Amino acid sequence: MILQSEAATMALGKQLADILLPGDKIALTGTLGAGKTTLARGLLRGLGFEDDVPSPTFAIVQQYEPPEVRLSLAHVDFYRIEDPNEIQELGLDDILMDGAIIAEWPDRMADSFWTEGLQITLEIRNDNTRQLTWTAGPAWKDRWPII
Repeated sequence: MILQSEAATMALGKQLADILLPGDKIALTGTLGAGKTTLARGLLRGLGFEDDVPSPTFAIVQQYEPPEVRLSLAHVDFYRIEDPNEIQELGLDDILMDGAIIAEWPDRMADSFWTEGLQITLEIRNDNTRQLTWTAGPAWKDRWPII
């Protein structure tokens, strides 16, 4: 799938919010500037969040809860994680009991964590559009692709 603009990336995120369920995991892979945070912002807009959506690079986990969103969501950025043991302290399994996770730089975590999830890769093309490729686990059957 080709995303022609930042607005198209935001729109895809909003569509993704419509199908998001508790326990869902979304892994976003791509180089700096590929649109990972933009897609996450679109998802949060689709969930009803109206304020600014900062990148969680420094906070590592940015939590969003009802009533600001229709479903609890943790926006996670593993970029600064150097030791995989630090991930255990984030409480991601607890988040997944009632909510969902969208994560940037998911390669810092074991591949097995993402097996059931939606794994999205964004690549910057020469014409400045974005190429989106994906892999979806069984939990996403009949929900993805949404376009």
